[in-house]
Amino acid sequence: MINYLVMDVDGTLTDGKIYMGASGESMKAFNIKDGYGIHDILPINGIIPIIITGRTSKIVLNRCKELGITEIHQGVTDKVTTLKTLVDDLSCVAYIGDDLNDIACMNEVKNAGGVLGCPADAVDEVTKCVDFKSLHNGGDGAVRDFIEWLISNNY
Repeated sequence: MINYLVMDVDGTLTDGKIYMGASGESMKAFNIKDGYGIHDILPINGIIPIIITGRTSKIVLNRCKELGITEIHQGVTDKVTTLKTLVDDLSCVAYIGDDLNDIACMNEVKNAGGVLGCPADAVDEVTKCVDFKSLHNGGDGAVRDFIEWLISNNY
């Protein structure tokens, strides 16, 4: 049974683009359907959302606050160590990521019996190891797609 959904941010919850203005401000776009899945569908199914991401952004903190995500780990270079400090049994983890920095963590989850997903536009190395590949790109509903797939398949 899945108790945790671990998510990367850039390229998974967003389209992977960082919009920068002339004054240095940056913006990221998040999909409202992903947000609904995290905020409304996960809790009624007893699944705790966790963010583990390599970048650090106040934008991510703000979005997590809106969605009620309290486990937010930014600036992480070793996602495996971070995940293992948060979750004792990785077989209870569903993980969605899109790029090479997710592979080590994904392999740990898969080897423990957890479940893996990715957006449609994830790199080939990621798509080859997942249980579920969304028809949607990162930032375009891929996380919601994965959440619905998990629930409909009784994970």
